[in-house]
Amino acid sequence: MSLCNKLLPIIVLVIGLGCLPKSLADDFVVGVENLHYYPHFSDKGGEYEGFARAVLDAFAKEYKHKFSYEARPVARLHDEFLNRGKFDFKYPDNRYWQADIKQGKNVIYSEPVVAYIDGVMVLPAKKGKGEEHLKTLGTIRGFTPWTYMQQIEAGTIRVQESSDFERLLKMAINSRIDGAYLNIDVARYQLQTTIEDKNALVFDDSLPFTKDNYHLSTLKHGEVIQQFNRFLSENRDLIDKLKQDYGLAVD
Repeated sequence: MSLCNKLLPIIVLVIGLGCLPKSLADDFVVGVENLHYYPHFSDKGGEYEGFARAVLDAFAKEYKHKFSYEARPVARLHDEFLNRGKFDFKYPDNRYWQADIKQGKNVIYSEPVVAYIDGVMVLPAKKGKGEEHLKTLGTIRGFTPWTYMQQIEAGTIRVQESSDFERLLKMAINSRIDGAYLNIDVARYQLQTTIEDKNALVFDDSLPFTKDNYHLSTLKHGEVIQQFNRFLSENRDLIDKLKQDYGLAVD
């Protein structure tokens, strides 16, 4: 057999390996928000943790992937994910977020990972009083309470911002605002662990609120999203247990 004939299978193998989809590689980078949004997720102290990491790590372990997590401020995360291709995946994501800048982008979303509610936390005595008593609404700086934008633009509700969740909740507890608009899982966690009074505020479900889902998204690896969807479907008991472990509502 000539040298060329001996080398041909090796050359074909090398070329074939070079053409393998990138998603078959072990290492992926997930872009995440650098927020203390526990129990959903947190980058406090530079270590990504919370329910989100528990789910993603469990998936990676089952499918022999390796995930690393890089946190960015929310606006920068969107830019680096959508326009610069810096991340393989983004979490959390939702097809309705930043819909204008996603136009023309083929963003692929997983099935829902976990439901969330953004709503108004009020003093127990104020629950059910109605929207006419909601004159001042507190929010975290940089977050837009879309559910109330019409009232805000009309001037019937005034927004007061805070730099962190503890301060925001204390503003509501001390009646400096009529209600605090935020993720209710985050609010309940902060009330129980930081403020140490889980009953100081309650979620007023008689006021407008947003209920939707967090998803894993990608621009590059649709086949891995399919794997992740299969993982979510086949491991519902595990997902429910993790929700309970982290104090999230089980759908």
